[in-house]
Amino acid sequence: MHNILIIEDEEKVSEILKAYLKKEGYCVYCTTKGMEGIRLFEKTEFSLVILDLMLPDITGEEVCSLMRKISEVHIFMLTAKSALEDRIEGLNLGADEYLVKPFSPRELTARVNALFRRLRLHESDSQVYNNGDLEINYDKREVKVRGEEIYLTPNEFDILHLLSSNKGKIFTREQLIERIMGIDFQGFDRTIDVHIKNIRKKIEEDSRNPKYIVTITRVGYKFGGD
Repeated sequence: MHNILIIEDEEKVSEILKAYLKKEGYCVYCTTKGMEGIRLFEKTEFSLVILDLMLPDITGEEVCSLMRKISEVHIFMLTAKSALEDRIEGLNLGADEYLVKPFSPRELTARVNALFRRLRLHESDSQVYNNGDLEINYDKREVKVRGEEIYLTPNEFDILHLLSSNKGKIFTREQLIERIMGIDFQGFDRTIDVHIKNIRKKIEEDSRNPKYIVTITRVGYKFGGD
């Protein structure tokens, strides 16, 4: 059973989401405050955090940043902010999905189910590239660059793993979105570009001249490691 933490200041929204998710068999914890959410997070192992950005004590962005320092947990952000810049900021902070209010609780539940289905489908393996400069271990969900373990968000890891497992194959943005985030993803198509930029900063010696994640102009991306 997966534990899900909902941090949402509107109790009616929390209760509705909790009811839908419990019906699917998830164990759901709810709080209306960011700091209480952090304390719950530190005491319990969660598979997913559903995080509102407008909280009464600290911002959802602050909560996300604190969680990302200690965990690779999946994070769905909920917000009334629909501007492209706000979505990009959320993804850069480490969010895996960004849902704009108002949204359907049925849709969110479907996204949660799709997330856990994708996780179950992955096979355990380990891949090493460029004479050991880059190591990807899916079983442990670990990435090492020149022997040093680095942190990737869950979506960043899944993108890297998909590209590296299909070396030389070109994926369009639409294909990456469908494979990583699900066919029902309603975000913007540049979401992938934001994730790719963040991955490159973490694994490439020179992110402006990448050797692992290569851009194919007007098409998409492919993996170029040896």
